[in-house]
Amino acid sequence: MTKTVLLASAAALVLSAGAASAGAVHPGLSAKANPAHHVIVFPHNASVLYDQSQGDNGIGIISQQFTDFSGGTYDAQGADDFTVPAGKTWKVTEVDASGVYFNGSGPADSFNVTFYSKIKGSKEKVKASCNNANYTDTGFGSPAIKCSANLNGGTKGKTYYVSVQAVMAFGNGGEWGWNTNNAQAGKPGLWKNPGGGFGTGCTNYTPVLTCIPSGEGPDFAFALQGSSN
Repeated sequence: MTKTVLLASAAALVLSAGAASAGAVHPGLSAKANPAHHVIVFPHNASVLYDQSQGDNGIGIISQQFTDFSGGTYDAQGADDFTVPAGKTWKVTEVDASGVYFNGSGPADSFNVTFYSKIKGSKEKVKASCNNANYTDTGFGSPAIKCSANLNGGTKGKTYYVSVQAVMAFGNGGEWGWNTNNAQAGKPGLWKNPGGGFGTGCTNYTPVLTCIPSGEGPDFAFALQGSSN
């Protein structure tokens, strides 16, 4: 059971032209899940390269490609950083994200995963991507997504960002929110809504608390699995 956090503007409560079904509302920005039924801890084994999945606060921020709204007005993405240690090469094979469905029960058709080697304002340098990737739902909207990427730490260690974005029609499955953590690891999580439909002003990647200062944490909950050499 989820409870939608009322963050949308008044304009966002009116059905737009081209919406999937009569009586539907625009997508909302976030939702709060019951932590007792939602918090998920990924297994700590040899395949876990990086893990900040623990400690999520149950508040999911919309990160979704809507397949039933034209023009990408409400498409949004979250992204968060991690560091590959110096002298190491990570072969990522799976991205695990703690998330929640709201304004519907899903499931997502697939997920887009993007690894960036740099994000600075409107400048984004993509290192690898897996669009429309297959996944397994590990419970309550937390996907284990199959995605391969080779990431090198270089001589000093290298910081990358990973974005997880559900692909789903609002009229069929509702929305997917990427859960946030109260504690920040490294740099703050980022969020963007290039089409500006949510009215936050964050059309480029911006720290999430700047975009949606309504109780969520500064980081997103996720883990990376694969191998290291």
